[in-house]
Amino acid sequence: MDNQRNLLLAVLLSGLLILGWDFGMRYFYPAASITAPAEEVAATVTPASGGAAATGGDIGEGAVPEGPVALDTALDGQTRVIIDAPRVAGSINLVGARVDDIVLKDYRETVDKDSGPVRIFAPERTNGQHFAEFGFVVGGERMSSQAVWQADGERLTADNPVTLSRTDDAGITYKIRFAIDDQYMITADQTVENTSEGAAIIQPFAFIKRTSTTASPDQFIAHAGPIGVFGGTLRDPHAYHELAELGRWNPDGSASWLGFADNYWLSALAKGEGEADSAGFRSLDGDLFRADLIYDSATVAAGGTLTQSTQLFAGAKESEILDSYEDSGITYFGKAISWGWFEWFEKPILWLLRTLNNLVGNFGIAIILLTVVVRGLMFPIAQKGFASMAAMKAVQPKMKAIQERYKDDKQQQQQEIMKLYKEEKVNPLAGCLPMLIQIPIFFALYKVLILAIEMRHEPFISFWIKDLSAPDPATILNLFGLLPFEVTGFLGIGVLAILLGITMWLTFKLNPSAMDPVQQQVFNLMPWFLMFVMAPFAAGLLLYWVTSNLLTLAQQSYLYSKHPQLRAAVEKEKAEKALEKAREEKAEGA
Repeated sequence: MDNQRNLLLAVLLSGLLILGWDFGMRYFYPAASITAPAEEVAATVTPASGGAAATGGDIGEGAVPEGPVALDTALDGQTRVIIDAPRVAGSINLVGARVDDIVLKDYRETVDKDSGPVRIFAPERTNGQHFAEFGFVVGGERMSSQAVWQADGERLTADNPVTLSRTDDAGITYKIRFAIDDQYMITADQTVENTSEGAAIIQPFAFIKRTSTTASPDQFIAHAGPIGVFGGTLRDPHAYHELAELGRWNPDGSASWLGFADNYWLSALAKGEGEADSAGFRSLDGDLFRADLIYDSATVAAGGTLTQSTQLFAGAKESEILDSYEDSGITYFGKAISWGWFEWFEKPILWLLRTLNNLVGNFGIAIILLTVVVRGLMFPIAQKGFASMAAMKAVQPKMKAIQERYKDDKQQQQQEIMKLYKEEKVNPLAGCLPMLIQIPIFFALYKVLILAIEMRHEPFISFWIKDLSAPDPATILNLFGLLPFEVTGFLGIGVLAILLGITMWLTFKLNPSAMDPVQQQVFNLMPWFLMFVMAPFAAGLLLYWVTSNLLTLAQQSYLYSKHPQLRAAVEKEKAEKALEKAREEKAEGA
């Protein structure tokens, strides 16, 4: 009765955990896309003031026109410079000198080939607003975000920079020269030419402003939110809701770069040679946030000039590209990807995964081959572990005899057992150490499959899995894709999740340790519990786990054939357990 009660309690707790997991994930990490569809709402614009007063280390919020605006309406105007680079398209808004229109040519919003490119930047007041602005604080007053600039060209390309300029009433000329490379980096050179009669106090600034409603969910394994390198250290401790509670966050140390990270995308400002008066993050009204890079003020004498350079990255978090910018001098830029402690091991795995994908032309098959390679490299360790378990099983009768003989003297019992280990040349930890070594390896594999943008929108079998970075679309409740609706959360049990449960159950059946009935029942339920938990995960991860389980089954079967004494000992122990249970039931029945 006690065993049945414990089993029932385990089932109930497992069910509550499944429901709690799904509720918690939906509550703390609500689903979000990179761009939300804009509503067709007429824009009501309030004329902006000429500028905003600024204090040391702060440029304020500035004047913001009222009312939402549709994306098409915001982009439909003649006051824009077209951006047409090899991997980036979009435009620069001449009102405010804002880079507020960036799409990535090499990435689609969805797996649908007609879905359009991924949008990184969108203008202010649109549903997915996310943009960068470059400007100046002059005599303590911030230049208006509604100021109109003039451009010396109509198109910014990798071979053709464009310079924006304007002159204020005092006769001071401001210029911003934009240049873009063949990847995702824009360089903005801000210049002041003081043609007035007196000196002027000038403070260049740049910021990135965005809404969190289109942000990726912040996860333990993959950070999304404010990020930067300050004082030579990567800083990314806060999610958006935490920054909203803080109000402002200015990390200690000199800034190298700062911005906002999504799972696959990054917008960041890299500081030039000038010293920064202030660099940090702030929460604005509602779901709006800003990363500020404000340079020290400088006195520009009449007839003098001032130039400040800043780099703006707006693109995909491709490891090789980020590393190349790091090599060019941007400190720890490659760490914008949440590698964590095992970066030294994760990057070689990603390299191998890309290499295998280039060889076979299918990312799903590359994952399978990667699993085979890793398990092959780990096979000698597993073999050593099984040999150790076999040796331990061989000395079990002698251990039981010692335990029975010295059951009233625990200290003497331990001494005799250690003496037995020494005589038989058995190391009880040898079977555990291989498992401990594998833990960081498998965790690194898991992170690579989560973080690798290379897996995004990559198919495995075209009629079934069209995106390995998304959950398995063929679920039981939609008859494996036959019915026209999606099932999300833990109820989205798909083919891969079912295979995961079956293969894990089979591996537990081959477990070399005999357990009491309650433990056995828990282990019998565990695979099906994990099947629910893992169902919402990316199909690429489930494909890896299923392949790993199949290789484990083959490996265990082979090693049992090499160590028949281990299989015999396990079967004998299980038979003894079954006999003992039968006797207990017979005694209870009598």
